[in-house]
Amino acid sequence: MTEMELYSLWRSNVAGEPDLLSELESIEGDKEAINDRFYRDLEFGTGGLRGVIGAGTNRMNVFTVRRATQGFADYLNQEYKNPSVAISFDSRIKSDVFSKAAAEVLAANGIKVHIYPELMPTPCLSFAVRQLGCQGGIMVTASHNPAKYNGYKVYGEDGCQITLRGAEIILEKINSLDMFRDVKTSSFDEELAKGSISYIGNDVIEAFYEKVLAEGINTSLCADSGLKVVYTPLNGTGNKPVREILRRIGISNVTVVKEQELPDGNFPTCPYPNPEIREALEVGLGYCKEVQADLLLATDPDCDRVGIAVPDGKGGFALFSGNEVGAMLLEYICEQRIKKGTMPKNPVAVKTIVTTDIVNLIGKEYGVQILDVLTGFKFIGEQIGLLEAKGEENRYIFGFEESYGYLSGSYVRDKDAVNASMLICEMAAYYRSKGITLLEARENMYKKYGVFYQTLYSFTFDGESGMKRMNEIMNDLRENPLTTVGGLKVERFEDYKKSTALDIATGKVTELTLPKSNVLAFYLENGCKAIIRPSGTEPKIKTYITAKAPTHKEAEVIEQRIYADFTQSMK
Repeated sequence: MTEMELYSLWRSNVAGEPDLLSELESIEGDKEAINDRFYRDLEFGTGGLRGVIGAGTNRMNVFTVRRATQGFADYLNQEYKNPSVAISFDSRIKSDVFSKAAAEVLAANGIKVHIYPELMPTPCLSFAVRQLGCQGGIMVTASHNPAKYNGYKVYGEDGCQITLRGAEIILEKINSLDMFRDVKTSSFDEELAKGSISYIGNDVIEAFYEKVLAEGINTSLCADSGLKVVYTPLNGTGNKPVREILRRIGISNVTVVKEQELPDGNFPTCPYPNPEIREALEVGLGYCKEVQADLLLATDPDCDRVGIAVPDGKGGFALFSGNEVGAMLLEYICEQRIKKGTMPKNPVAVKTIVTTDIVNLIGKEYGVQILDVLTGFKFIGEQIGLLEAKGEENRYIFGFEESYGYLSGSYVRDKDAVNASMLICEMAAYYRSKGITLLEARENMYKKYGVFYQTLYSFTFDGESGMKRMNEIMNDLRENPLTTVGGLKVERFEDYKKSTALDIATGKVTELTLPKSNVLAFYLENGCKAIIRPSGTEPKIKTYITAKAPTHKEAEVIEQRIYADFTQSMK
């Protein structure tokens, strides 16, 4: 169908959703607005759906959610006998509506549904899948995207986001469905009364808390540490679980950012609720100055990421990157578990390919095997599952990605900001007991291993023409790879889509063993690096830069030269 034909079809089929009908009526005659909503189906990627909330095939709405869920239901009924699914949702606009819509479709397809009665973090969804013996899971969230977005993440029976194979099968089934004729649905309240849908109980939540607490190493130091914490859930799901865990480990001096305490999908004080950026933390930083806090914790709306800030010694506060926090946590865990005799034999830590290489030096220092995986925490979760299959899951001690996601235990298979918030506070309390601040601990790490300065830049390409330009840029860099970047020679070029690695000096080509992915990596002189990939959830090309040098100042100069070259490539 053409965009106009789809537009007309939708206008005649969405009468039961007044907000969608009103939106469609308001764009009558506006070809550009109609095209943007209907030029494609909202893509079901490896993680699920994510897009702007609104009317149309290229939007997040009850019809696109129902269609995706029907495809998921068809997949589950094909693969399993009597499958069940766990569902959770965050604070975003219509998250509760979309979660119920998904539950209604699953129940109508004979699939048992376990749904949280209130918003809960992504790690709690991963946990419920495994705890309840489900064959799948759905988390309604758009993570840290702006308020106009929502999304829908699909999980497998292992508690990880769905596998590449599973996603391909689900997508094939979704594509075979008519949006309005082929989707089964039912009444949420009727299915609840019948028992086809049931609410997840407090016993599951308590079991999750117990697993998080079991990951503590020095939690006994927290109660007497005097640590003053400011916490913001950024109007998301972390408010209850993070505060509960901090209370249980004895962190009693916690000031919550009132403007960002309660669930609010409009995110009125942080339009981009991403703890990776300073703008989202500004209100919390104001609280820090007022109460003279030792630590700011900020979790994103679905509470799978956490960002921190600490006093900089100059009257302000320094933000730590995800790479820095992850590296510091890994070293802390290694050092303390060896000291306490709890380090497993042949320990394993996992990171993504875009995450800091300082981890390799830390692993070497403490005898920890470091595994590299593709971008996306599900690949870290997959490694835990592979260890579990061999009866060796206790070898896993930590996994993290540069985008502020961390996990120290195998009880879930996704990043967990509840777990990470606890560990960060515990680490701060431990160093405090030694007379060391987190700022000093970070500098000690760099003195020991050298400065690894990492930055992430996102180049945005909106609309249909933007998607075309993104493809052109990636193809050009793939077929005509750069030989120098920022004045540094490219020593190795990796193309994860072709699964090839080229040694520039020798011309030798070797095979990459990781799954195929649209990622290009440029390994430069002196341990520097640049990796680029299109975002799987947004119209952006992401560029990850690593500059390695003896000092921060030297590293920053190198990083800017590398960035300048890639800026030219993105035009």
